[in-house]
Amino acid sequence: MTERTRSDAEELYQATIVDHDRAPRNAGSLPDATDHATVDNPLCGDVVTVHARITDGIVHDLRFEARGCALSRAAASIMTTLVRERSTDESRRLAAAFEQFVQAAPDAAIPEDLGELRAFAGVRRFRSRRVCATLGFRALLAVIDRRT
Repeated sequence: MTERTRSDAEELYQATIVDHDRAPRNAGSLPDATDHATVDNPLCGDVVTVHARITDGIVHDLRFEARGCALSRAAASIMTTLVRERSTDESRRLAAAFEQFVQAAPDAAIPEDLGELRAFAGVRRFRSRRVCATLGFRALLAVIDRRT
């Protein structure tokens, strides 16, 4: 990737994070949730709660509440749009793929199958920010783990 192309990609990713932070999708409580879980990052104070309605192994609906940085709020917002109507197994695989992605070297390839989650490529340069980006998925996995 050339410097100009990398810069263009980083600008696009930054715009995605800003958009989901300012106008989060699926934010708030979920009155008919079957379960919820809260996770936090004690190093920075971010807290994400996921409320989900899961039946027959399908995540039919989910919402999140988050307090903290733009990264944790935006990642939770994007996560909710990608997981809705997926099986819990598919949701686990996406969570694992995202975790692997943010733990990768900063110059590692950016997988296309992550959709808007690719916006978090920049956190790979900052170990302390990786946890912020994965809080939403960690809360979702806690919900799924309780149900299985």
